[in-house]
Amino acid sequence: MPAQDLDEPFDLCDRDGHLLGRVKPRGEVHRDGDWHRALHLWVVLARRAKPVVVLQRRSLAKDTHPGLVDVSVAGHLRAGESVDDALRESEEEIGLAVAPAATFALGVRRIEKPVPAGVDREVQTVLATVTDAMFSRLRPHADEVAALYAAPLAGALALARGEKAVIVVAALDPAGQLTSAQLGAEDFVPGDAPYRLRCLEALDAHLRGQAFAPMALD
Repeated sequence: MPAQDLDEPFDLCDRDGHLLGRVKPRGEVHRDGDWHRALHLWVVLARRAKPVVVLQRRSLAKDTHPGLVDVSVAGHLRAGESVDDALRESEEEIGLAVAPAATFALGVRRIEKPVPAGVDREVQTVLATVTDAMFSRLRPHADEVAALYAAPLAGALALARGEKAVIVVAALDPAGQLTSAQLGAEDFVPGDAPYRLRCLEALDAHLRGQAFAPMALD
């Protein structure tokens, strides 16, 4: 099974996320640079005394940013889907079922990035969830995810702030094998450093019981 179906239908939207009442297949959407809707989900595992954030290394078969490290779960909304519907991506990609009521909003983000197929223009709803799930029980889907990483939140923040060049993380492959790995800034999707830092700081604030300002499109 391929990492993505180029015929998967997407609802087109404007750059503010308002639906246009038109549907196009994924391959044409990226080729033509149409605005469409996507979901990012940040997963924090809080079973341990020190929380960890789950990161994924994208499959090499992906049509956007193959082989690079990204948010815990990243996916598109299919035509007709709501954001709540799109939470299916979490179970499909990393084997973690997440109910809408278990999430909280980090904001909404607009991206425009060149990709080999054309231009990826997304309006992303960014959510987070905190769970006591065990990292070893997650199941990265081989067609979607090359590996999952459990990064201590404090270490991920230090890396995002430039205070550390690399961090050591637990790694989980699609076969369920646990190892360790090192991650540096060069491993991540390019251009996302400010976004990643803002999300990690929001997660840290949430865990501390502090208020944070959700992202807006502008």
